[in-house]
Amino acid sequence: MPLRRTFPVLVLAAGGLAGAGCAQPQPQQVVVAPPATRQVVAPACDTRFRVVNRSTMTVRNLQFSHSSLSGWGADQLGASMLPPGQAMLFRAANTGNYDFRATWVNGHTAERYGVNVCALRNVIITNSGIAVD
Repeated sequence: MPLRRTFPVLVLAAGGLAGAGCAQPQPQQVVVAPPATRQVVAPACDTRFRVVNRSTMTVRNLQFSHSSLSGWGADQLGASMLPPGQAMLFRAANTGNYDFRATWVNGHTAERYGVNVCALRNVIITNSGIAVD
């Protein structure tokens, strides 16, 4: 706990000290707070991540959305696809947990829920599902 300093302060009654027989004012203590300390600011969340297709099949659709939302949202690949061995960079719009869904050209899907995008570097699509690191 920081130390607090006290300083004596004279408080004068209205009319000052004019005239004989006026009593001397008694000093009062006023507590003065120390200067504010600098706050340590946490580094900003980097919401960029890379999606890597390590499966043996082309990914036709990739969707991700904040976990608080009920829908998957738009296909993030647009008119593109993600062939095996390829990667693409993305940036999430917000911080927090995200859900991911990959759909291969054969129509099968893989999903991963509740991934903290601030701690995420890679979303890895494999034949057995979606991994993150």
